[in-house]
Amino acid sequence: MSEEAAAATRRPESLRALFVAFTWLALQGFGGVLAVAQRELVEKHRWLTREDFVETLAIAQVLPGPNIVNISLMLGDRFFGLRGAFVAMAGMLLAPSVIVIALAVLYGHLATHPVVVDALRGMGIVAAGLILATGVKLLSSLKKNPIGLTPALLLAALTVAAMVWLKIPLPWLVLVLGGAGMALAWRKI
Repeated sequence: MSEEAAAATRRPESLRALFVAFTWLALQGFGGVLAVAQRELVEKHRWLTREDFVETLAIAQVLPGPNIVNISLMLGDRFFGLRGAFVAMAGMLLAPSVIVIALAVLYGHLATHPVVVDALRGMGIVAAGLILATGVKLLSSLKKNPIGLTPALLLAALTVAAMVWLKIPLPWLVLVLGGAGMALAWRKI
């Protein structure tokens, strides 16, 4: 991280602040918290710059498990070591786990009710819109990316086309197009 970026960012005051921030982040997201994570970690808490967020997300995406849990582990470790990693992950998972278990019990009783079916369909659309909005918001950070804006957008368009029209399975897309993106970045670096 450059000196300018370090001056623009802060660190959590304590393990408690880290836990509360990730718990709050987890409780705000439904169907995905990427948009909320970017707003909370970059804009509100200023623990990361936009570029740091994109780089951390890129690493989180190639690791096994949910991206946001991987981000919580990496940030917790960055600020407080192993204890921070566990505290951030606990903040990310504890309250949502309790809520999901309660909702699963409730859903078991209401699964066929038309209002419930329509509500879940609407939530899926909102989640997709939030992910799209986050992508648009982070486009400016691609200018500083080693492969540049045009190749990154081309890879994104190829990924969407391969998923939507060609129905290529995600593991193959990660291997082929993800590998191509990594090779381009490695070549430019």
